Amino acid sequence: MIKRILLALLLVVGVLVVAVAGKTWLTPSRQIAVAPVAKPAIDAEAAAKRLSSAIVLHTVASADDPTLNAAEFDKLHLLLAQQYPKLHATLKKEVIGQHALLYTWAGTDAKAPPIALMAHQDVVPIASGTEKSWSQDPFSGLVHDGYIWGRGTMDNKGNLLSQMEAIEMLIGSGFQPKQTVYLIAGDDEEVNGLRGAKPIAELLKSRAVRLSWVLDEGLAVIDGVIGGLDRPAALVGLAEKGYGTFFLSLDAAPGHSSMPPPHSAIGTMGAALARLENDQMPASIGGVAGEMFATLAPEMKGINRVMLSNLWLTTPLVKSQLEKNPSTNATLRTTTALTILQAGNKDNVLPGHVDAAVNFRLLPGDTLASVEAHMRKALGNDTIQVKSYAGNAEPSPISPTDNAGYRAIQQTLRQEFPEAVVAPGLMTAATDSRHMSIVSDAIYRFSPLRLDPQDLSRFHGTNERISVSNYAEMIKFYRQLLINASGPIGPTPAL
Repeated sequence: MIKRILLALLLVVGVLVVAVAGKTWLTPSRQIAVAPVAKPAIDAEAAAKRLSSAIVLHTVASADDPTLNAAEFDKLHLLLAQQYPKLHATLKKEVIGQHALLYTWAGTDAKAPPIALMAHQDVVPIASGTEKSWSQDPFSGLVHDGYIWGRGTMDNKGNLLSQMEAIEMLIGSGFQPKQTVYLIAGDDEEVNGLRGAKPIAELLKSRAVRLSWVLDEGLAVIDGVIGGLDRPAALVGLAEKGYGTFFLSLDAAPGHSSMPPPHSAIGTMGAALARLENDQMPASIGGVAGEMFATLAPEMKGINRVMLSNLWLTTPLVKSQLEKNPSTNATLRTTTALTILQAGNKDNVLPGHVDAAVNFRLLPGDTLASVEAHMRKALGNDTIQVKSYAGNAEPSPISPTDNAGYRAIQQTLRQEFPEAVVAPGLMTAATDSRHMSIVSDAIYRFSPLRLDPQDLSRFHGTNERISVSNYAEMIKFYRQLLINASGPIGPTPAL
């Protein structure tokens, strides 16, 4: 009897081993083969100087004051016109609202569905007290040791100017796109995009414009970040998480600290917030995350390839490991972040009012309503008042990978970053592209930046910079993308 049980167990184990091995080694690569393309000659140093001249401008936007730094935005518009004369002579330029820009590059085929490239002009301020931590002045735009330094190099003037560099080159070579190309540059992306990208989307809709696809900032070419992958990964965002901030308030009787009640206002709010933080929304490896891992798995080495190729068996273990890292955890669930707690103004007085804020980044599939219901239940205190932030946004729809836009981006990445694995991904932050969902069903989020683990903290952080060589790659990427999007129609650009 025991022998039979052991034989049965051995048989089961053998079948599992064969199944796991077969799934691991027989799953084909999803990387497409592309023909190499000729590389254009680019004066990288001159392009770097043009980007540098834009970095010195303090185009910091304000959610409350639309006129803040208006003169700096005016200077940027003038600079762009001076630096890219062919673009400004060929494309139709419109200023929307205060300083948002909409350029229209007419295509040769009026029936071809138009496309859009997006970037933004505004930048985040330097965090107070961190100025001395920068290796170079954050608004110097200094080109030094092979890097362009300063706020906006990565987020997002680098994207905007590299797009303009590419278009300037193409116009100079006699190229005209098959389909109309819109160039969209918001002026308030960092504070919600409600004055820039949103009105532009509404304007396009009013003109009955339906975009075949849109490319905005987003994920990047990352190296040394994904375990088990010894090549860079070019992750193209198919969707972005929603944004949900809720302001909490609690009133209680104030009093003297010498006679405290059993539960103070701070203690009550703190206990509720602790319950909320400990009751995270569920995680799952599915949707965009599932597509990403399925694409990356055949390109991996060792145990990581085995584990990700066999999620039918390994999901609980893989999920538990991914949850331990904040960046990978964010791709699996709607995250909960306690961001503000304010109460009291004197050390010996019990405050009668407490304010707090909680920020959720919503996974596609969750909604603001479902997140608020979860939050109220987890707080476990009906006396806490809840108010939603006016700028909250639902998760974006998931864009298809069988769209002409994704294929063009994938093809371009394989040509310009041939060593990289191209895979879909999920954008965990918010971009202006979310406003474009009213005019397109295919919105992609990718920046042709090369990033290693140390670079990730530079976004909105200290020592933001981009290498001169990578900036040249960005220009080549956007140039080749526009060529690929047009197909074989029209003259081949001269090199």
